[in-house]
Amino acid sequence: MVRIIGIDPGLRRCGWGIIESEGSRLRFVASGVVMPPVDLDMSLRLVALHEGLSDVIDQFQPDEAAVEETFVNAGARSTLLLGQARGVALLTPALKGLSVGEYAANLIKKTVVGTGHAEKEQIQVMVKLLLPKAEFKGADAADALAIAICHAHHRSSIELKARA
Repeated sequence: MVRIIGIDPGLRRCGWGIIESEGSRLRFVASGVVMPPVDLDMSLRLVALHEGLSDVIDQFQPDEAAVEETFVNAGARSTLLLGQARGVALLTPALKGLSVGEYAANLIKKTVVGTGHAEKEQIQVMVKLLLPKAEFKGADAADALAIAICHAHHRSSIELKARA
């Protein structure tokens, strides 16, 4: 059995979701959102994000982590800001000694819903179907659970590539 934390990076709302995977069986553990205060300077918001994710990792002790890759938004500034949050989302579990998988949004959607262009509502419905005991408030936590589910399904192929 492996415990996985999925992280949906964001500066305002960084979703996290933790599942356990044993073979093809998945079990919901916890989910939530880290919300750094928006009135802080950027450096302090990043610290708050790091501390929030670090607390979650310390509390739930996952074995591995998965983070959504950043897609390029229409605005360069918003893409840069999201990239900074994503850097913290990659760094925090790595500092805790976890291996970190990275997945494109389309692969996450295709793995969980069956199509790479699924809507947020479809992701939430499928997460609830795959993890019947899942409790999440909003799309950010549901997306993080979807990222963890994607990692659970693709982690064996990543291990095989690493060994080759």
